[in-house]
Amino acid sequence: MNKTIVVIDDDEVFCQTLCRALQRRGYEAFFAVTGEDAMQRVKARGPAYAVLDLRLGEDSGLQLIRPLLDAAPGLRIVVLTGYASLTTAVQAVKLGAVNYLAKPVDAGAILRALTEAADEPDANVAELAPTPLKQLEWEHLQRVLAENHGNISATARQLGMHRRTLQRKLQKKPGINNDIE
Repeated sequence: MNKTIVVIDDDEVFCQTLCRALQRRGYEAFFAVTGEDAMQRVKARGPAYAVLDLRLGEDSGLQLIRPLLDAAPGLRIVVLTGYASLTTAVQAVKLGAVNYLAKPVDAGAILRALTEAADEPDANVAELAPTPLKQLEWEHLQRVLAENHGNISATARQLGMHRRTLQRKLQKKPGINNDIE
């Protein structure tokens, strides 16, 4: 039985950490940080499984699903993302992924998603609740803030909002009752 897994993510530290965790569980794991690198390694090593990040730098991991499946027929792909949404989950499964998981996630959950019965690949997608709008907004603000290296003023200008408004929104992390409604 082929127990080889490729981890495709632009975060090299995440790749190394996940590969070590998978190796401790008896899998042969290797990683790629770009789509081009992933295609070369998959063609050369023929893994049975792939863990694919939804965002690879400026590219979408969704664009890699079909080429990966063409390069390694029978490859079981799980898409990971820090920005989960029902739309991208459905799109990933339609393109050929067997599952879709929101980060943070541990190696055990990834392995369960990769190895579960292929009869009902849509089962987990149907259970995925849409991400609340406040959560999506907060994550978007965090992403733009990171792109601006933590500069609140530059982030506010890029988003077209007042700096103080942005600061208030950043203080209100979704899921925590910050205000009485």
